[in-house]
Amino acid sequence: MLSMSTYPEEYIAECRSRVDSDVTAYKRLAAAAGAAAGAFAPVFFNNMVIVLDAYFCHRARTLEGKDGNPLNEVRLLCSSLMLHDGVMTAEKSIKLSPDSSVLKLRFGDTIALDEADFSRLSAAFFAELESRFSKQAA
Repeated sequence: MLSMSTYPEEYIAECRSRVDSDVTAYKRLAAAAGAAAGAFAPVFFNNMVIVLDAYFCHRARTLEGKDGNPLNEVRLLCSSLMLHDGVMTAEKSIKLSPDSSVLKLRFGDTIALDEADFSRLSAAFFAELESRFSKQAA
C-alpha cells in the first residue's frame, strides 16, 4: 500500500471507537479480576500501542515529521516493543526528547504501560493524527 497523506474523518473516528471499546473491555475484566488484573495491564496496554500504530501504519513519514511528536513516540514505542524486548530505544531519524514526550520514558527504560499511560498516549496520538492527516485539515 502507498503511504497515506490523509485519512477520512470517519476512519479516524472508527479507529478511536475501537480503541475505546478495547479499553472499556479491559476495565470490565479488571473490575472482575481485581488485583490479578494488575499483572495483565502492561501486557494489554503495550499491545494496544501496537494496535494503535497498526491502524495508521501507512501514514506518510514526511507528514508525520521527526520532531518527537506523539506519532513519533508511538512509532518508537512499537519498534522498541517488537524489536528491543520492550526497552525504549532511540532511532537516529526521530528526535524524541523524553522530557517533552507524552510518557516521559527515557531510553533504556522498560516499557510497561498502564491504563492512564495509554489513555494519555492515545489521546495525544489521535489529536496529532487529526491535525496532520485528517481530510478536513487537508
